[in-house]
Amino acid sequence: MDQVMFVAAEASSVTYAQRILETWKKQGRNIHAFGVGSQDMENLGFERFGKSEEMAIVGAVEIINNYSLLKGVFDRLVEEAEKRRPKVVVVMDYPEFNLMLAKKLHAMGIPVVYYISPQVWAWRKGRVKTIQKYCKKVFVLFPFEVPFYEEHGVPVDFVGHPLLDELDERLIDDKEYLKTHRNQCGIRDDEIVLGLMPGSRRSELKMHLQIQLDAARILSKKYPNLKVVILTAPTFSKEHMQDLLEDFRLPYILLKDEPFRMIHLVDMMLVASGTATLQVGLLKKPMVIMYRMKWLTGVFAKLVVRGTKYFGLVNLILNKEAVPERFQSDVTPEKIAALLERYITEPEYKAQVVADLASLRSYLGDKGATQRVVKALDEYLTK
Repeated sequence: MDQVMFVAAEASSVTYAQRILETWKKQGRNIHAFGVGSQDMENLGFERFGKSEEMAIVGAVEIINNYSLLKGVFDRLVEEAEKRRPKVVVVMDYPEFNLMLAKKLHAMGIPVVYYISPQVWAWRKGRVKTIQKYCKKVFVLFPFEVPFYEEHGVPVDFVGHPLLDELDERLIDDKEYLKTHRNQCGIRDDEIVLGLMPGSRRSELKMHLQIQLDAARILSKKYPNLKVVILTAPTFSKEHMQDLLEDFRLPYILLKDEPFRMIHLVDMMLVASGTATLQVGLLKKPMVIMYRMKWLTGVFAKLVVRGTKYFGLVNLILNKEAVPERFQSDVTPEKIAALLERYITEPEYKAQVVADLASLRSYLGDKGATQRVVKALDEYLTK
């Protein structure tokens, strides 16, 4: 039986890793996968030495606070790799952890491939040298990443974005289907639906949720027909979210569903920066992107991303501020509410944002990313 290690510590990476495991299962492949992943991956037979729901941490301060957990998982992965000698290790995003791990595994002669590579083309470009040294290949999601990696001597395959495989085409422009779906969820035709996506990490929930709720309160005073939809990330339970909403007195719906189906319901979204912005953008929903960190982490972040115009993934891809993005002290309920209100009061502005978001798809390749990754991994596995 072939052994394969995965490190999928982020909410988005988990879904894509899970799709690979599901494909192997359908193919009847004799493969045992282990490493870092989710409960859903474990349900497919994945052997977990690290839980993604505990390891989805961002920022220097948070990493320091969780150092013993991360070090424990790191050491266990190195130990298991030495013992099991996996045919290949698939690392996904999570660059600080994964690049250190790749160095260790490379020294053992174990091949490492990077799927969902860090956005080195946008910031901290120096990391590409580490990838070139310790990774056999990188599977990239965007066509413009290919020349960047080739230029730095990194073997690269463009596989397209796996998000497209999750996308039901009815969710994009079918107005009748939208009306039916909203009615099924108790949303009236005359309501303005504001979605809130505070993030998939505990630290993000702590930093973002209250500000998002306060911005919704400000808007609801002007627009009594505002309906708030709060989207639960896969890393949290509805019960956990409900506990945080005890003092929120506006009409709201708390949802936990497949992300695209939840996003489908809204007219506009207030979203924490991350892969979620791409999900919102693919459904052409106008949004405001926000991100807050602890003060010290924010200082580090500003040093790291110097020279980069944007931090929202949608804006990075389109290379323009197609949708408003606000960071740290600029993230206040008043400022955010004012940005969201433009989508209600300025139809021409809203139409321009929707048109910009419609062009996103052309940057993401074709459907079938998981199948292409599975095929590429065959190079390392017994057929």
